[in-house]
Amino acid sequence: MAAKHTPETIDIRQLTPEDYLDLKESMVSAYADMEGSYWREPTIRRLVELFPEGQIAVTVNDKVVGCALSIIVDYGKFGDEHTYEQITGYFTFNTHDRKGDVLYGIEVFVHPDYRGRRLARRLYDARKTLCERLNLRGIVAGGRIPNYLKYAGEMSPREYIEKVRDKEIYDPTLTFQFSNDFQVKKILKNYLPHDESSKGFATLLQWYNIYYEKDQDTIRYNKSIVRIGLVQWQMRDYGSLDGFMQQVEYFVDAVSDYGSDFVVFPELFNAPLMAEFNQMDQAGAIRGVAKYTEQIREQFVQFAVSYNVNIISGSMPIVIDELLYNISYLCRRDGTYDYYIKMHPTPSEVYAWGMKGGEDLKIFDTDCGKVGIQICYDVEFPEPSRILSEQGMQILFVPFLTDTQHAFNRVRFCAQARAIENECYVAIAGCVGNLPKVNNMDLQYAQSAVLTPSDFAFPVTGVKADATANTEMVVIADVDLVLLKELNAFGSVQTKKDMRKDLYEVKWKKTKNK
Repeated sequence: MAAKHTPETIDIRQLTPEDYLDLKESMVSAYADMEGSYWREPTIRRLVELFPEGQIAVTVNDKVVGCALSIIVDYGKFGDEHTYEQITGYFTFNTHDRKGDVLYGIEVFVHPDYRGRRLARRLYDARKTLCERLNLRGIVAGGRIPNYLKYAGEMSPREYIEKVRDKEIYDPTLTFQFSNDFQVKKILKNYLPHDESSKGFATLLQWYNIYYEKDQDTIRYNKSIVRIGLVQWQMRDYGSLDGFMQQVEYFVDAVSDYGSDFVVFPELFNAPLMAEFNQMDQAGAIRGVAKYTEQIREQFVQFAVSYNVNIISGSMPIVIDELLYNISYLCRRDGTYDYYIKMHPTPSEVYAWGMKGGEDLKIFDTDCGKVGIQICYDVEFPEPSRILSEQGMQILFVPFLTDTQHAFNRVRFCAQARAIENECYVAIAGCVGNLPKVNNMDLQYAQSAVLTPSDFAFPVTGVKADATANTEMVVIADVDLVLLKELNAFGSVQTKKDMRKDLYEVKWKKTKNK
């Protein structure tokens, strides 16, 4: 009869002083090339007492076969030029600081007899989880390069590290660090002077905590889940400015009742007010309605505060220094506001109205993350949104106005492309219906939507929510900003990171006072 196979039981847990004998045996075996390199029992007891959750053991059938030891440091006190002795306080660990900002890895090893079971990866994953739970900036460690001794006569440490990174050379420590998302910040000399296999060199490694929040404030804490409300606006005769604003307030109230963080109106949704100026030519009528813009903005600012919601005011015509522009306001619920002027007027807007394009591009800080605004035709140009993305944009708002389904599809498809290539959410809001009494504003076609990147954490269609085409309604959707961080760090593809900036780049050419 064949002997029964007893399955291994693997566990990750906190290290205890009682584990010392198993720990010593594993460490002596792991560092066979560095005779006498093992932690003494009083040192392990000191670490466990000082920072118990930072000392992580991996066991196989209840035997400790590896560990990850850590402390927390105020990294600014040490910087990138330090030795192992300095960072550990010459092994006293008086450098440990509960109020520090970095988890410093002082040890990771696995007994050679138990390698090949991905135990070190489990230790690293546990350490990353701890870093995230403690809201630390990241993990820093000095890493040995034990195979460098074989190549020291042929290449410099820098060349060796590059070849390990490019998988031309295998290094048991550094290869593993690269596979666990660590980056080499620099090369350290005499980090461990007695490490002959590494010739005294080490890599300064860093892993960034994508969930880190600097100076967390529990009262004004930026939200992870953000609720967006889109208004698919029906063009109709509202009779007067008061009638128009009553309809605006109705939608702000309705979307606010759902606990939304943003309400978004479409481009030129105040066009019904142009009926008052229909006796004028097209250019005169649009300038006539522009006189209401500042008054409407003031009302939006009041609504944002009273209904506790950030408002993207769609867009409206405005005259500045006798020139006509298309402006959108961000009215924050704290009573402040900012604006963006449409950069790319369409050929018909230039021909019929004499509209000019804005020359500023800006990111907006809100209590729900960093947002950008582009107006309709703007989103069909990828460069501006790429610049906003590089400044940290998480949500792009696109008020639009399109007359035909062809025109709508240009906006919709380009907006979806912007969401994918910039790893952000894009919310588009448009007008529906018709205005038979307003010149140059005859028909509107829209299907407002909240669009997402395309990866496993997001809807397979890349559409979080959308409206019924050509119907007055609101769309309410929740978006998770943490998913964007995870996509950027761990996505199936990483379009922002993988840009070949050695070959091409996107630059903002205009400078102020020019």
